[in-house]
Amino acid sequence: MPEPLTFYFDFSSPYSWIAAERIGDLAARYGRDVRWRAILLGPLFKESGNRPLINQPIKSDYFRRDFVRCLRLHGLEGDLPAKFPVPTAAAARGFLWLSEIGEAAAIDYALALFRAYFQDERDISDRLVVADIAAERGHDRGALLSVVEDPAWKGRLVEEVEEARRDGVFGAPFFLVDGEPFWGADRLDMVDAWLAKGGW
Repeated sequence: MPEPLTFYFDFSSPYSWIAAERIGDLAARYGRDVRWRAILLGPLFKESGNRPLINQPIKSDYFRRDFVRCLRLHGLEGDLPAKFPVPTAAAARGFLWLSEIGEAAAIDYALALFRAYFQDERDISDRLVVADIAAERGHDRGALLSVVEDPAWKGRLVEEVEEARRDGVFGAPFFLVDGEPFWGADRLDMVDAWLAKGGW
């Protein structure tokens, strides 16, 4: 079996949402699975000296325009929430927990979180909102609330961020394809070509 694609994302990253909506179909065309990896960009930004696009002069205006333009390109509806960006530790811990239960359940939850944030402006930094979204997808609300406060799951998320750092991740979305790194939702077209050609 070919190696799965690795997909690093942060729930507060708008381009991660676009990638999340596309990566499954792209990988399936080449008989590949996808390893979804929820991380936090904050620690990685501190190390790289980067900061959210919305906080960068001049670039922030372009970013606002580009995001909605990319949504239209891919047939998605949404916008930047008024509260942006937001901390996503609770959402990411919930994802890690659900990944242990089942990959399909975790992916369904991840997509629900992205849509709740970028389409419905629900505050996914709030653990109660995150638990509500999990419950709407058929999961135990109380169990998820316990997970997001559990030191063991907090530690697991720290480990995920450390692994991302070792993989050279500095932004999201970030993909590894047979060891080759690609950064950005717009690089999915390059990933497609890479898989079709076997690299170059």
